[in-house]
This record gives sequence, structure tokens and C-alpha cells, in this order.
Amino acid sequence: MTTTTLFIINDAPYGNERAYNALRLARALAGKDDQRVYVFLMADAVFCAKSGQKVPEGYYNTQLMLGQVARKGAVGLCGTCMDARGMVEAEMIDGAKRSTLAELTDWTAAADKVLVF
Repeated sequence: MTTTTLFIINDAPYGNERAYNALRLARALAGKDDQRVYVFLMADAVFCAKSGQKVPEGYYNTQLMLGQVARKGAVGLCGTCMDARGMVEAEMIDGAKRSTLAELTDWTAAADKVLVF
């Protein structure tokens, strides 16, 4: 039986470790055969999916972490949040997509577990 977990992330990728910890858990779950993982990025968390991130050596990179989740799950970015921050689809990592509150509603209804960070 497959368990579906939805992660809703609100915080910026850097500055605190909330997004990092959410992505660590999402990545670990996505690595299990009996798990389906959805990640929805809202507010400043949309920058977790920005391509071209350059971080200091040895520091975590949310772009890479989210890319690993996207290969085995689904990653949606709040379109309104993207617009408010001037982020365009061309800046997103492969596997992520611009999304809507309607899709978040569907993902929430379908999920066995919803975790909010």
C-alpha cells in the first residue's frame, strides 16, 4: 500500500533551517518504494525551486534537494507567490511546476498525511 505525504513549505530556503528540514524528510520519504511525496512551495519557499543556486562549499543546497524529490514525486509552486516575488517559470528547476490553490486543495484531499513547515 502506498502512503501519500504532502509537504507544504512556507519559509525561504536559507535564513533558518525549516525548509531544509522539510526537504530532508521529503527526500528520505521519496526514497522509499511505498511512499508518494508531494511538495507545495508557498510564500518565500518558492525560492527553494530556483535554479542556479550557488551556496558555500559544504552548505546544503535546496535546489539539489528539491530536484531529488521532484524525480520521484511532484513539486508545485504557488503561482500567486511566484508573481508577488517576480519569479518566472524559466527560473524553476526541472521537475517543478507553477501551480494553483486548486491543485493544492486536490493534493490535500488526496494525501494521507499533510506536514506544514
